[in-house]
Amino acid sequence: MAVAPARARADYDYLIKLLLIGDSGVGKSCLLLRFSDGSFTTSFITTIGIDFKIRTIELDGKRIKLQIWDTAGQERFRTITTAYYRGAMGILLVYDVTDESSFNNIRNWIRNIEQHASDNVNKVLVGNKADMDESKRAVPTSKGQALADEYGIKFFETSAKTNLNVEEVFFSIARDIKQRLAENDTRSEPQAAIRINQPDQASGAAQVPQRSSCCGS
Repeated sequence: MAVAPARARADYDYLIKLLLIGDSGVGKSCLLLRFSDGSFTTSFITTIGIDFKIRTIELDGKRIKLQIWDTAGQERFRTITTAYYRGAMGILLVYDVTDESSFNNIRNWIRNIEQHASDNVNKVLVGNKADMDESKRAVPTSKGQALADEYGIKFFETSAKTNLNVEEVFFSIARDIKQRLAENDTRSEPQAAIRINQPDQASGAAQVPQRSSCCGS
């Protein structure tokens, strides 16, 4: 039996699965919390494995249900998170503008995407913690933009703390994916791209209460 299109649901027009990836401590969980709940904390539980949240937005008169997965950045969990690449329709590559190594590792994350994700997955580069004092900045805005240009993807600098560009980055990638789905609307999307991997719920996580200062900014 053919799988129903992503938009053929009663309470929303499109279901879009997004994935947040990047090194541990760059603030992926804080970005997710800011976007989904409108809140921010300086003390956050380190993500162990996978967590996700749901938020429904409206774009161009369409209801878009975003299922946003937050992955653990630690190397030992990378084998877990690779299983989630294939179903992702959009991926946010996050680095910390005060941590040059997290920026340099973006190329490694892109290689992971090329290896595990669908060929047509949408990507966006995100330089987080842009609210930090310039004296602490290690990655200039121009360097982030140059890397994004190299890969032909959009670039945003964000701050989960001040809510700088958080809405903009999620809305931007959602709009691009919606446009891609609309263009392919004459045929069903692949099953992996439209089905929810776990039962629908506000938040699902396998977490261990390890305190981290990753979201301090």
